[in-house]
Amino acid sequence: MAFSTIMDSNSYTGGEELDPTTDAMVEKRRSTLGPSYRLFYNRPVHLVKGAGAHLYDADGNKYLDAYNNVASVGHCNPRVIEAVTRQMSELNTHTRYLHGGILDYSEQLLATFPSEISSIMYTCTGSEANDLAVRVAEQYSGGTGVIVTEEAYHGNSALISAMSPSLGVGVPLGTNVRTVPAPDSYRIDPAVLGTWFADQISAAIADLERHGHKFSALLLDSIFSSDGIYVDPSVLGPAVEVVHRAGGVFIADEVQPGFSRTGEAMWGFQRHGVVPDLVTMGKPMGNGIPVAAMAARPEILDVFARETPYFNTFGGNPVSMAAAQAVLDVIVGDGLAEHAVAVGDQWRAELRVLAKEYPLLGDIRGTGLYTGIEIVTDPDTKEHDRGTAQRIVDMMRDNRVLISVCGGHGNILKVRPPLVFSMSDLDWFMTVFSAVVKELA
Repeated sequence: MAFSTIMDSNSYTGGEELDPTTDAMVEKRRSTLGPSYRLFYNRPVHLVKGAGAHLYDADGNKYLDAYNNVASVGHCNPRVIEAVTRQMSELNTHTRYLHGGILDYSEQLLATFPSEISSIMYTCTGSEANDLAVRVAEQYSGGTGVIVTEEAYHGNSALISAMSPSLGVGVPLGTNVRTVPAPDSYRIDPAVLGTWFADQISAAIADLERHGHKFSALLLDSIFSSDGIYVDPSVLGPAVEVVHRAGGVFIADEVQPGFSRTGEAMWGFQRHGVVPDLVTMGKPMGNGIPVAAMAARPEILDVFARETPYFNTFGGNPVSMAAAQAVLDVIVGDGLAEHAVAVGDQWRAELRVLAKEYPLLGDIRGTGLYTGIEIVTDPDTKEHDRGTAQRIVDMMRDNRVLISVCGGHGNILKVRPPLVFSMSDLDWFMTVFSAVVKELA
């Protein structure tokens, strides 16, 4: 089976001896769901309950969730539960009828965007949202050439999986797709990072055109989540200028950096001072209820709308809208963006103190409640250390703290907890993490 950096770097491989109950569940999962589904960790976790940033396994053990951005306002948030339950008891149907919930929510959500973005269309997943955005971009630009980063993940539809190189060689990239390296602020001088990245985009556009693919879109996650979590806000401005000069569209994939994850703004692209043409969102939008969307500049969307009717049976249904509304209300009402800044800044400050003592922690980077910890064999050469990163993930899991890895070399610890992650949760994390790093040093 072909190796996927995003799927297999974090996966159960079957090498560990499991207790009989877990082993039976793993085998049942394999036989019923098939081998494509991946499990996390060398010792899979059987979860049965969640609350806030905490999870509980079948034996009653409590875990610290420092990974899941889907339950962005906390596992089993009571306000989301109440909103969904209330709406399910009243009505749930598709969007070809009038319903106030989707209209009220859309107005409030669009108010969080720059004024240039004033239309929104709903889907069920981020994959669907990115699929739709690429189709809209193609219709507007008249081209099909798309640029993504080398380890990007944008979804699993036929169209979008061909633009998700992190899925591995078993999922071929489209002939109309070009990849560029992510702006690695750890290895490239930040003073030239923006210009360097724009040059990569320019070269990719030229290569597309040379091979007969008119350029259509740059599709980017503004925090480069799968590539390794690069947060320098200088890189998108010059890149977007290149895109627009070439007649293309900038699609901001906000599935991971959106909804106040970065702390500094509701949307990751806002940190960069740019206005996208299309914005996609999903995962944390409904706190686990499937809902996603594409927001757009009206002049971009109008070209598509003139030619193509759109309907999504479940996209924007009243129950999903109720969940999304509750999530937005909690994020704004509880000041979770400000909370993300306070906790995230303290977290990275403590990690950097630890890194001074343990050089295997090569780089600490992030914003809000999204942090990347790069594990290296040597801080001078900055050589990637996949093996140690994997051991840290598994040792943290054995100590009931859940994280993962990302990046093309699988050596970057991805720490991305629910937005309700508290200072006491931070203390728990740092106590376990410090002990694990000390043991491995």
